[in-house]
Amino acid sequence: MIKSAYLHIPFCEHICHYCDFNKVFLQGQPVDEYLRMMKREMELQLAKYPTKKLDTVFVGGGTPTSLDEKQLTFLCEAINETLPFDSKQAEYTFEANPGDLSREKLEILYQAGVNRLSFGVQSFNDELLKRIGRTHRASEVYETIQLAQGVGFTNITIDLIYGLPGQTMEDFEDTLTKALDLQLPHYSSYSLIVEPKTVFYNQMRKGTLNLPPQELEASMYERLMEEMERHGLHQYEISNFARPGFESKHNLTYWNNVEYYGIGAGAHGYTGGKRVANHGPVKKYITPLLEGQLPVLDEHTVPLYENMEEEMFLGLRKTKGVSLETFKEKFSVEMKEVFGKELEDQMEKGLLKLDGGFISLTERGKLLGNEVFQAFLGVVEVE
Repeated sequence: MIKSAYLHIPFCEHICHYCDFNKVFLQGQPVDEYLRMMKREMELQLAKYPTKKLDTVFVGGGTPTSLDEKQLTFLCEAINETLPFDSKQAEYTFEANPGDLSREKLEILYQAGVNRLSFGVQSFNDELLKRIGRTHRASEVYETIQLAQGVGFTNITIDLIYGLPGQTMEDFEDTLTKALDLQLPHYSSYSLIVEPKTVFYNQMRKGTLNLPPQELEASMYERLMEEMERHGLHQYEISNFARPGFESKHNLTYWNNVEYYGIGAGAHGYTGGKRVANHGPVKKYITPLLEGQLPVLDEHTVPLYENMEEEMFLGLRKTKGVSLETFKEKFSVEMKEVFGKELEDQMEKGLLKLDGGFISLTERGKLLGNEVFQAFLGVVEVE
């Protein structure tokens, strides 16, 4: 039974230098029609893949809060009227940029039952924010969080990025200190990945992108883990830290390898045993929906062997790791029968451990996570 829904708002008022998500400049876009078509897609998806009750709803982007008050109200009403969930029990998250949330918009979200906000902060260094193409400044982070708390939001998370161009250890430590001083219940922190079709990718190709060396990036990650632990924030996934009870239930959907709806232009979903990708361009997304068709660009039925691999490389992102019992329940076979050699190799290297019925990354394994995940790909015999 599907328990989660992701909704994608592709509109941005500004494009950041590192972002490769499906996004377009807000100006001149058919925003109202897009929102109406999102409502239609929700209805069509629910008709095709019915579910009784969702536990998580996540609205991401783009920048969902770049919508004006009227559009935001329409979107929230569409979600609340169409999707089967109880906002008093479900986790209901909106992504936002510091500095673009007025009290009016915050009140619209709060009244609609949104109970979790995720802010893309990235850094507390104004010079660095400018360099990576962010439009907000550190002072706006404090103002927006204070405003959100004043409206009634208590479950707030912020994203940070390390390994940014020209970033030093001192700078990252300063950002960590300022972030932790906010005493929020959840933090996410990712290393910069330079993706194709981004400003940073073009700079890298020209040789003008000054990235920190890998050793420094690894040291930043180690410092991140130390500081989060010291402040009572438990690392429950490679890049995510929370006080007990504030872990992101929505993101755990992905790492637990269970199905979810993906709604909106360029959104990815996992429904009916298929990985589904929607059309990315706004008009290509809208056209099939006007005719009552789902806006699917590509769908891929996940064969058993692939599902097993995904169970491993997604599940190993969690600090708890992958449950031997759950693996057997899902696939009617013991994990060691499928991945015996790989498990043994990674354990010998000191990158994986077995503890309490779970296979998980060691401290060293966390630093070499991608290497560990790769070990489980292309292993299972394809029938």
